[in-house]
Amino acid sequence: MNADPPPPDPTRTTKTTRIIAKDATGISLSGLLSTPPRAPRATILALHGGGMTAGYFDGKAHPGQSLLTLGAHLGHTVLALDRPGYGASATHLPNGQTLTEQSTRVRTALTRYAATHDLGAGLFVLGHSYGGTLALTCAADGFTMPLLGLDISGLGHRLAAPAGQQPSAAGEGHWRNNWGALRLYPPDTFRTCPDMLAPMPERERAEIRTWPTRFPDIAARVRVPVRFTFAQYEKWWRHDEHTLTELATLLPQAPRVLVERQPQAGHNISLGWTAHTYHLRALAFLEECLAGRAAAGHPLPT
Repeated sequence: MNADPPPPDPTRTTKTTRIIAKDATGISLSGLLSTPPRAPRATILALHGGGMTAGYFDGKAHPGQSLLTLGAHLGHTVLALDRPGYGASATHLPNGQTLTEQSTRVRTALTRYAATHDLGAGLFVLGHSYGGTLALTCAADGFTMPLLGLDISGLGHRLAAPAGQQPSAAGEGHWRNNWGALRLYPPDTFRTCPDMLAPMPERERAEIRTWPTRFPDIAARVRVPVRFTFAQYEKWWRHDEHTLTELATLLPQAPRVLVERQPQAGHNISLGWTAHTYHLRALAFLEECLAGRAAAGHPLPT
């Protein structure tokens, strides 16, 4: 007599690399997609920074680093998108796109994705560095699906790096600003990360220095909870107490603004020793956003 099959493992997740959406011009956006074994509680859109790819959110240098693995384990779909000018779209957009153009393309891609996929309670956007500028811009421009909140790291509103240390034509910027001390990262980081590195397209690189002047208008149109995290050793952006107090006041329509610090972390926070800690805190903020939505009378998925 055959034994009964073992029960399904509730922690089993599926992770794939795929084309997320193709628009009317034939340009495809690629990315990494991680799904839970059951219907998602929410969908996390992860947007990488300049000179990186979606692989930034799937670190392999140390167990527990991957946002894709952790998010799906906790019941969420995680969609780490290769921003326009990266991944599958790099050939068609060799110079990249402006922030406004990226916002239009990403929001269109998400609308198409949502037409065939269950988003759960809605969308939660997590952006790092330049991906944070895109997350804020997309939120200000508006999604067609419920937006739960934003979690931003490696981004402020006042540059700290002098002009000579800002991203170069090769897109790499200044090494120490991007990474910080080597002790902040597992030893295998630079052996496992080449696949997640890519040239920073010219058009987005040119926009970096304009962000401080654009931030107030974009931030003023954000209407969901926002959490900013600054690594202890962040070098690109100012994060003194006065600057952070000012930052929070520039989002008057956001129902909640948190500004936090991550000890023992450099700019590339999702690749360091504290990646797991940071991701847990980001997902805890998502839980708070879900609780707020439930309290406002919007039923959550079972």
